[in-house]
Amino acid sequence: MSDQGLCLMKKTAIGVMLSLGVTAWGYASDAHEKLLDISSGSDWPAFGRTYGEQHYSPLEKINEDNVTKLGLAWSLDLMPGHSTTGPLAVEGKIYFATKHAVIHAVDAMTGREVWVHDSQAAAKAEHRLRQAYGTRGIAWWNSKIYSGTTDGRLIALDAETGREQWSVLTVPGGENDVRFISGAPRVFDGKVIIGHGGADAGPTRGYVTAYDAETGEQLWRFYTVPGNPADGLENAAMALAAKTWSGEWWAFGGGGTVWNAITYDAETDTIFLGTGNGYPWNHRIRSEGKGDNLFLSSIVALHARTGEYKWHYQTNPGETWDYNAAMDMQLADLEVDGKSRKVLMTAPKNGFFYVIDRLTGELISAQPFAHQNWASHIDLATGRPVEDPDARFPDGKTFLMWPGTVGAHNWLPMAFSPKTNLVYIPTLEMANSYSDAGVDLKGWAPSDNNLADGGVIVDPTPSAAGLLNGTSYLQAWNPVSQERVWEVPTPGLTGGGVAVTAGGLVFQGQIDGNFNAYSASSGELLWSYEVGAPVIGPPITYLVNGQQYVTVISGMGTSFGIMGELLPFSIDYRTQKRRVLTFALNGTVTLPPSEKAELKAVNDPNYSPDMESAQRGEPLYEQACGVCHGVGTVAGGTAPDLRASYATLDANAFGLIVREGLLTHNGMPRFGEFDDQKLSDIREYIRAKAQLMSK
Repeated sequence: MSDQGLCLMKKTAIGVMLSLGVTAWGYASDAHEKLLDISSGSDWPAFGRTYGEQHYSPLEKINEDNVTKLGLAWSLDLMPGHSTTGPLAVEGKIYFATKHAVIHAVDAMTGREVWVHDSQAAAKAEHRLRQAYGTRGIAWWNSKIYSGTTDGRLIALDAETGREQWSVLTVPGGENDVRFISGAPRVFDGKVIIGHGGADAGPTRGYVTAYDAETGEQLWRFYTVPGNPADGLENAAMALAAKTWSGEWWAFGGGGTVWNAITYDAETDTIFLGTGNGYPWNHRIRSEGKGDNLFLSSIVALHARTGEYKWHYQTNPGETWDYNAAMDMQLADLEVDGKSRKVLMTAPKNGFFYVIDRLTGELISAQPFAHQNWASHIDLATGRPVEDPDARFPDGKTFLMWPGTVGAHNWLPMAFSPKTNLVYIPTLEMANSYSDAGVDLKGWAPSDNNLADGGVIVDPTPSAAGLLNGTSYLQAWNPVSQERVWEVPTPGLTGGGVAVTAGGLVFQGQIDGNFNAYSASSGELLWSYEVGAPVIGPPITYLVNGQQYVTVISGMGTSFGIMGELLPFSIDYRTQKRRVLTFALNGTVTLPPSEKAELKAVNDPNYSPDMESAQRGEPLYEQACGVCHGVGTVAGGTAPDLRASYATLDANAFGLIVREGLLTHNGMPRFGEFDDQKLSDIREYIRAKAQLMSK
């Protein structure tokens, strides 16, 4: 029997069992029904609302005709720290994470905080804080809330009380383990699945793990890249993958982490993984420049019950540019060439929009949705990109590559409307130059505090190449014709995550502090609200007592804060307002006026910089500090701008924070390996930059 026939039989069986009050897997149907793509939309119980990750709501009480009446119903101020998270709404409560897995429950009608649970992840994470920005999303199932933590745990909380029900360590742990969790878990069939990050910072072999949602018992684990063959390969999939690697790749870990994208197909009981880049980035180091390196930069389909491999599609064979395929993957039924096809859609970093048959893994179509120059096209016969040979920077050459390392689409989710059959993509346009001239390809080892060393020299500031500092826009994309329908510019390097509704509205926050609603059909701006702080995380919409609400969280976060010098405006970590904002028709609450205090550098009139020390401190700063506090000391709101920090005036205070970990509980990692000279050089570099700013 064909896969389509089996799918139809299973779908029919599920429908019968749901009518009897149980799912096909024996669990109470309520949790399962809430997560189906065809659910009512009363709740928003998952990061993408439903299994299919569409970020679509069938609600239409708020629509194109009345959206101008949308007003603020309530707001809740939050403490400083990461607040770029996707909230949930279930049965009258909103759940969300701040900082490093501090989980909140709030009454959806009033904004009254019901409970707060601090996982203490910041204090426990130690060195993992050096690359993890916080928690991007959480999950709900059967009266429990699930969250990953920066220190690699998966925790389950009682949704009513916030009390911890169970906790499991999903990573090996120890000083040499750089894995962390920032992405949202996904829950299905009584299981909760989680991956991890870490493939930019050290030897990391990617995997996902499924646990029993009620008990935390590990059910299965799937590795995304092969380990050392001498230790035995776990299954046939790893044997297949190992044939595509060369050298002693396992010494580097390989990468391939599943740090963001996981999608579940309830009809076929299939889990889809979006896998990350290789470690190190440079294919010549990682695998002697040979082989496709499965399953890097791939969509991998697994049997959800067992974790067994079904099929894969690789977007970038032999990946070497941080072009991971970890951006959200959405399921849909589309009519292609007169036939209904069950598809998976994704717009990964590399700038191509892919439509894939989710039953077989067959590539249906792929076209650029943003400017790119690394490939002429994707060959539909083979599924492989036809690359520009210069894109692999041969013989020490430099290649100016579109998109750059941040990609044409990053983790901020797109949305698909089955009503318009359009996908709404927050799109970036920025290039980086790549080269490995001068890199020891045979004896490469990661730098100390390796947070930006992948064996490739990347120019992080395209302005140095005479380019614009990066632009962004929201676009509507037709996945069948593979054409852009409309686009609207968004300020700065990125727009926020997206949600679309049956009411014909696309909601998206902006980095300049506006929260907007656009026409889903035309892109016309229909409504805007000035929040007064960046709005990056994805919005949600839901019903309480028959009234539709829209909720979003303000505050800067994630890796975009690294590039403060590329932003057209200053975003201050200390003064920006992080809030939960909930809107309803005829809402009348007003926010207090925004206080946009000018960021001022610490001014010491008696200071004279030691430029030799500052020059030694620059690369140390960029490796250890720039990932949070910004390239060139120009912060973008994710962490404090150190040019304005009075702690830099006192060597003892600076050492207590940086080397001794005085502020670890706030998310500031400890760098115990720095001796007095290195501490002094980093401090001198920051002070020299502050003096330049104060002039």
